[in-house]
Amino acid sequence: MRRTVTIDSRFTVLAHRVRLGQFLSVGAVGAAIETVIVALLTALFGVGPLLAKAVGAEVSISTMFAINDRWTFSREGRPDIRAVVQRWVKSNLVRSVGLLVSFSILYLLTHSTDYSVVLLNADLWPTLANLIGISTAMVVNYTAESLFTWRV
Repeated sequence: MRRTVTIDSRFTVLAHRVRLGQFLSVGAVGAAIETVIVALLTALFGVGPLLAKAVGAEVSISTMFAINDRWTFSREGRPDIRAVVQRWVKSNLVRSVGLLVSFSILYLLTHSTDYSVVLLNADLWPTLANLIGISTAMVVNYTAESLFTWRV
């Protein structure tokens, strides 16, 4: 039996306040994890902001997937390990679009500007630029994860 999907029905699913609230809460956890990793790697260890973001992003994406799979979208997928791994791979692929947005913003803000935000002798501008990129990419990620990873 074929299910009819309309733009209105997709918008209604995406605008579901509980699911959106859960996704944003999980996103805040992911943003915090990534931000701490970027701050530590750039400010304390001298790692470049793009490499620091790559490390932080993958740790964050995997953590957010685990929480979203168990909480936000717990009713949307089969629980067997193969299905979970398939969703994790799909989540990483889907979030690559959000990462492209986020990386682009981070690159532009750290390579096209001469800003510096110093606190305790550490430049926090890469961390702030990363937060701006994360915030922008959240809209892309929520839409793509809802429609493609968990197919709500």
